[in-house]
Amino acid sequence: MSRIEQTFRDLKKKGRKALIPYIMAGDPSLDATKKFVIDLERAGADIIELGVPFSDPLADGPTIQRASERALQHGTTLKKVLALVKEIRRQSEIPLILMTYYNPVFKYGTGAFVKKAVSAGVDGMIIPDLIPDEAEDFIRLARQHRLDTIFLLAPTSTRERISRVAKASTGFIYYVSITGITGAKLSVGKSMKNRLDSIKSVTKKPVAAGFGISNPEEASKVAKLADGVIIGSAIVKLISQGKSIKNFIKAVRKAV
Repeated sequence: MSRIEQTFRDLKKKGRKALIPYIMAGDPSLDATKKFVIDLERAGADIIELGVPFSDPLADGPTIQRASERALQHGTTLKKVLALVKEIRRQSEIPLILMTYYNPVFKYGTGAFVKKAVSAGVDGMIIPDLIPDEAEDFIRLARQHRLDTIFLLAPTSTRERISRVAKASTGFIYYVSITGITGAKLSVGKSMKNRLDSIKSVTKKPVAAGFGISNPEEASKVAKLADGVIIGSAIVKLISQGKSIKNFIKAVRKAV
């Protein structure tokens, strides 16, 4: 069982939901990112998602796009992010997920990347532009090295797509709670409940929801429906403003 799977299992036994904050690695610096990870864990995060900056982040909204640009300007690379994870592992065992696009992984060499990621201490991968239909080689390599592969579902996903994503995903399934980009307006209601119920009728794997969750109130509503809450743009915005993220995460943790 992976660290991510164990975390969800432990939380379920306690009747709790997973809080999964996202931050952009290298914004404003890699040293700052390391500190943020420790701060997030102490404030109540269960799993942390580290964004890898990329020049064409199609799934991300303006806030995360700007963070990606800043990180790239500071010289952040996939190789440096892996080195950062290795450093973090000297202080923390919290599950870490890398969110990147497929181009940097392909350029690194898929096989070499998977081995390096696992040896550094990465627990899972989210690659928005790599769909299960085209990910056979990546999934095979990830399974061999016990790296979780987390794929995305959307409000528009068909039952066939849900089944395919459920089969390809390990760790958890990422439900994109809006048909848009990160940081867009969220609506939590009967429609979301129906979609999550539909996913849970197909698989027993945990489902965490993200995209558009920006405050404790929204996080609380989503936590009633999903197994985990992913929150990113709101945290990245606080970091860009030079504000503390601890109190915000504590408030979200309490709400979740």
